[in-house]
Amino acid sequence: MTNTKERAEDTCSLVYQCRLSLSTRTVNHLADLLRRHLKAIRSRWRIQPPGKIAVIVLAVLRHDQRLADMAGGNNVSESTVRRWRDELIGLLAAQAPRPAKGRQAGRGGGPD
Repeated sequence: MTNTKERAEDTCSLVYQCRLSLSTRTVNHLADLLRRHLKAIRSRWRIQPPGKIAVIVLAVLRHDQRLADMAGGNNVSESTVRRWRDELIGLLAAQAPRPAKGRQAGRGGGPD
């Protein structure tokens, strides 16, 4: 069996574009969050800059873009986009305020 790198006849690659309305502040916040994380874990490089990673992840989360679609259009693998998504969700979750453990117990207003 021989392998060829030529496309099959009558096929073409598809590109899907959409306009994603995001504030600069949102993209910068996620990019800065990722930059700080990369510095903390001493990561030497990423295939895409943090700002582009932030936009890709927001497209996946806000417009329910398939991971494979976003990966193919940005020359990365689907698993890379999944890892970026999970990593940014984890970073955002770490920033979320935590409810106080004794808040409900201290009021005494629970069901009897």
